[in-house]
Amino acid sequence: MSRYHCCATCTHFQIKKSPNGMISMCKRLGFETKTDYQFDCWVPREDIKRKMEKESENY
Repeated sequence: MSRYHCCATCTHFQIKKSPNGMISMCKRLGFETKTDYQFDCWVPREDIKRKMEKESENY
């Protein structure tokens, strides 16, 4: 997979503010996650898609 494949680059990734601080969430799966976790449901954001396309053109 791409070196970009991680939760932080996914369209489903969100940061929520809670009384205990900031929480990284997957809005698709509905649970807490970490920025560097990887799941098969990964859908890259548009800016990440462009970066991946640009890199593939260079090879």
